[in-house]
Amino acid sequence: MPLNTHPLPFGLRDVKLTGFTSEAATAYETTSLDLPVSRTFSFSDTEDFEDLQGDDTTAASHGSGPSVEWELESGGLPFECFKLMAGGTTTESGTTPNMKKVYSKLATDSRPYFKAEGQAISDSGGDVHGLVFKCKATGSLEGEFAQGAFQLLSASGRGFPSTVTADLGKLYDFVQNETAVAIA
Repeated sequence: MPLNTHPLPFGLRDVKLTGFTSEAATAYETTSLDLPVSRTFSFSDTEDFEDLQGDDTTAASHGSGPSVEWELESGGLPFECFKLMAGGTTTESGTTPNMKKVYSKLATDSRPYFKAEGQAISDSGGDVHGLVFKCKATGSLEGEFAQGAFQLLSASGRGFPSTVTADLGKLYDFVQNETAVAIA
């Protein structure tokens, strides 16, 4: 089926998060982390504006530069993904059947930048990917243990212009593929 000019994304097939090799966020890690049981990857292009008003009129409006507000939700508590969004450390100890994994966060651990990519299958053929290139969890990272319910992880934040040479200045991309392509 040829590439349709009107993609019809449906559902959420996959979300992957990719860290940066340094705080400068100029290069991506070589491997991405799967956000398991992904339920939501939403985004909103936003910009703060200041109006010049006087003489009972608005004379001009100037934006401070665009950013992306995003939200993620997944099932379970994936320690590695939580660490990528919140900072902190994960440690493993012991041997089967007594292995133990611990996620710890110190007051001095800051939240790092990361890239998020989501995939939806398109009813018009192929798939559609949404990428936010430089995310930071500036909102809350939330989870709840509740009687009779699965634990869900939700996170929100902002996306800023990319500092990676290949994607320099990009906030986000939408990519339509004629044939569905898994997230790398």
